[in-house]
Amino acid sequence: MLYEYTLSTERQRFYNIDSKIRAAVAESGVTDGVCVVFCPHTTAGITINENADPDVIHDMLLGLSKAFPDRSEFRHFEGNSSAHLKASCVGASETIIIKGGELLLGTWQSVYFCEFDGPRSRNFYVKVTN
Repeated sequence: MLYEYTLSTERQRFYNIDSKIRAAVAESGVTDGVCVVFCPHTTAGITINENADPDVIHDMLLGLSKAFPDRSEFRHFEGNSSAHLKASCVGASETIIIKGGELLLGTWQSVYFCEFDGPRSRNFYVKVTN
């Protein structure tokens, strides 16, 4: 089953999307399978990381901004080349195993939609299969 979700985003932020993914898994009725979360945007991404300490997300955004700063040498006319670089580094999707009807994530893991070029209206997809 394929599910589509929409987010209204801020400039740069990570959004915990666990509840939407869990709802898709529950609605699908799949008890053992896989779940793919996909972002169809070139300046946003999907990642799995720590959910216990919000400073981790802060530090990730800081690290990505330092690794991929805006540069005057960039030629892309929209002026968001650093967002494209961040999105490519993070990636467009994550695959999560479903076991016993639950996402098989570690104790401290969550799935995040990563916005690098907001504010925007964004979509992401959740595909659940046996």
